[in-house]
Amino acid sequence: MSAIEWLKEPAAPANVIPPTVLLEPPVTENGQGPSVTVTPLEQQLPPLGLVSSAVTGLPIDLWQNSPPDLLATRLRQTPARGLPAMQSLLLTLLLTDARPAPQAGDKILLARLDRLMDIGAVDPALALVQEAGPGKTPERFKRWFEATLLTGEESRSCAMLTARPYLDRDYRARIYCAVRRGDWPTASLILESGLALGVFDDTERELLDRFVNPEFYEDEATRLPPPQRPDPLALRLYEAIGEPHPTTALPRAYAHADLRDIAGWKAQLEAAERLTRSGAMNPNLLLGLFTQRRPAASGGIWDRVAAVQALDSALRNTAASGKTDPVARALPALWTAARDAGLELAMADLFAPALAKLPLTGDAALLSWKLQLLSAGYEVARAPEGAKDGAFLSAVAQGVPDADQAPSQQAAAIARGFSDAVELPMAQGLLLSENRLGEAILITMESFAHGSEGNLSALTQSIAALRLIGLEDTARRAALQLLLLEDR
Repeated sequence: MSAIEWLKEPAAPANVIPPTVLLEPPVTENGQGPSVTVTPLEQQLPPLGLVSSAVTGLPIDLWQNSPPDLLATRLRQTPARGLPAMQSLLLTLLLTDARPAPQAGDKILLARLDRLMDIGAVDPALALVQEAGPGKTPERFKRWFEATLLTGEESRSCAMLTARPYLDRDYRARIYCAVRRGDWPTASLILESGLALGVFDDTERELLDRFVNPEFYEDEATRLPPPQRPDPLALRLYEAIGEPHPTTALPRAYAHADLRDIAGWKAQLEAAERLTRSGAMNPNLLLGLFTQRRPAASGGIWDRVAAVQALDSALRNTAASGKTDPVARALPALWTAARDAGLELAMADLFAPALAKLPLTGDAALLSWKLQLLSAGYEVARAPEGAKDGAFLSAVAQGVPDADQAPSQQAAAIARGFSDAVELPMAQGLLLSENRLGEAILITMESFAHGSEGNLSALTQSIAALRLIGLEDTARRAALQLLLLEDR
């Protein structure tokens, strides 16, 4: 007797085939295998940027369909200097989360980093290359190393160079980092090896010798000739031997070296103004420097410091007392100082919100209105009575200017750009049809630069393109800035 029922059943004959459970019809008529098409899959690179695409409104495939070499050239060369709205748009393009084409390699990343350094945005460039991984290629490390030298954060880059010396073949960098960590024998060895190999010119040889062997030059009265085009490392080497050089004549990124605590207040103020003009510095940081202490003298930058402090103090007093006379007296001096330094946009961002709440009259009301038009709250700015071109400027702020009411040919060209009858220019239309949005925006920025220089047709088409692409705010702000800052 078995406890398991099926064990009692007799075994099936060996020649009996069990019934099939698959009732589908045959899927092939012969014994040959099906043909298979094989296509290599392209690895998608991760998106890279500091600002989410949800914030910027730009798609993550902004650059994917553009030829890498052409796009890298446009990123490096598209004009934006002196055009605040275009500077802001360029910075947005450079920082937004975007995925480059797989075949682009590092071309787009390096172009973004180079342009950020060109406009003086060293901190964003530093953050971007750190996100990408500065030690993955020598080209990335070079940008990272230079950025850390300008911001005083070279300890991290020197630590990486010490661990992986193949990232930078520049003997100067290895000598500099060896001295920073107190390894003088290694620094001397690298210097002697470089001299034997002839890799240094005469100026570099003398500079590095003074850097590595300072005791030999304690009584030396002769100073080295100033460098003509120093890189950040040369600038720090000259600084280390006690011969610092001003950065005012150097590229804008070098101004960050003057923002460190070791620089004087005047040097910090001048550096902050340069960076704020290019959009690389937040105006609040500039205000913090301007209100740090009392002006040391008069004239030049000290007059601007006094004007900013006077208006800042007047606004605080008005908030407490309700009297607007101090603000009315301080506002003209601030406007003059801002125009002299090209800081109208920065002053608008700082003071326009507070000024919009005050019932000013006369010239003070007119200046307050102009600052409001240059600020982010331009749409709700109300023109005071008797304001020249007030109706037209207000219409531009609303995006509905009338060319028949334009006070000049330039204003009429701007108004035509806001007309619904204007179509998307052919170049931008072709790029958009190929899903090359980023390149289309860069082309439009270049067209606007030509328009600001007097090409009225380009001005109309660029404003129309900005609006049809979806950059309405940029179009309005660019038009207002061009009209209000025309003489600058």
